[in-house]
Amino acid sequence: MTEPLLKVEGLKKYFPIRKGLLSRVSGHVKAVDDVSFYVNKGETLGIVGESGCGKSTTGRMLMRLLEPSEGKVVFDGKELTSISSDDMRKARREIQMVFQDPYASLNPRHTIEKILEEPLIVHGIGDAKTRKKKVHDFLEIVGLSSYHAKRYPHQFSGGQRQRIGIARALMTNPKLIIADEPVSALDVSIQAQVLNLMQDLQKELNLTYIFIAHDLGVVRHISDRVGVMYLGKMVEIAESELLYDKPLHPYTQALLSAVPVPDPNFVREQILIKGDIPSPSNPPSGCTFHTRCPFKMDVCTKIVPKLEEVEPGHSVACHLYGEHAQQ
Repeated sequence: MTEPLLKVEGLKKYFPIRKGLLSRVSGHVKAVDDVSFYVNKGETLGIVGESGCGKSTTGRMLMRLLEPSEGKVVFDGKELTSISSDDMRKARREIQMVFQDPYASLNPRHTIEKILEEPLIVHGIGDAKTRKKKVHDFLEIVGLSSYHAKRYPHQFSGGQRQRIGIARALMTNPKLIIADEPVSALDVSIQAQVLNLMQDLQKELNLTYIFIAHDLGVVRHISDRVGVMYLGKMVEIAESELLYDKPLHPYTQALLSAVPVPDPNFVREQILIKGDIPSPSNPPSGCTFHTRCPFKMDVCTKIVPKLEEVEPGHSVACHLYGEHAQQ
């Protein structure tokens, strides 16, 4: 068994809540609370969940754009959480990110050529001539033309701007790309084009993706494996088709029951989740989902369920499976 390209163990991010004149710490927002997963070389891991569940925070911690409060991130044999900021800057050559809003992530004062050339300058790759050629090559690869290099971000549509964002992420020839909701700001017809482009690039350039999204249909289309997050915790991980055909966690079941199916005769039992998502500054004891779960047992309010493999390649954090299943 080959080692995974990325391995995450016990990752946590707590943001302090400060109150009063002296801004004393009165508590913490548990944005990400003990998340573990791995990504194999060449595969796509989708991470899904509703807004505020900690998906994007997890993605940013992998690149140390946010410093983790606790936990380990091992990328290609290197432990990223303990290395210096200079070494981390070098490591980012092999891990790149595509952001959600293509307009906010591109500098409006710079031409596309300057935006795409910047990662090459930062990492000291090539001379001016080779950099310029690479910029033009990658514009063509993502479906734009080399003459677009002299234009500014405001002269492009949303879909074109996201293609530029993808081109920028590819400039340093990375091994891993973290795509943080890369199509949620785009029109549905453009979403399909960008997803197909990302899949083509993955095959051509041997890329590995972490694909963060809240749209389950999009994630099914692009992912090999899918992880479901709820309130800062990973509650289920499985191969894509396995998760969609047989979801085990009640939260995953509810999410999937809400996905529209393009068949007027198809009848599916709708699983309704009651109540609102609890505050991450004061999460419920035991299983964080117990306040909204239709199958709640006494043990759910007291003991935090571990993410354990209950079937080959299918892990779930739920007391309905394992030693408390008899209840």
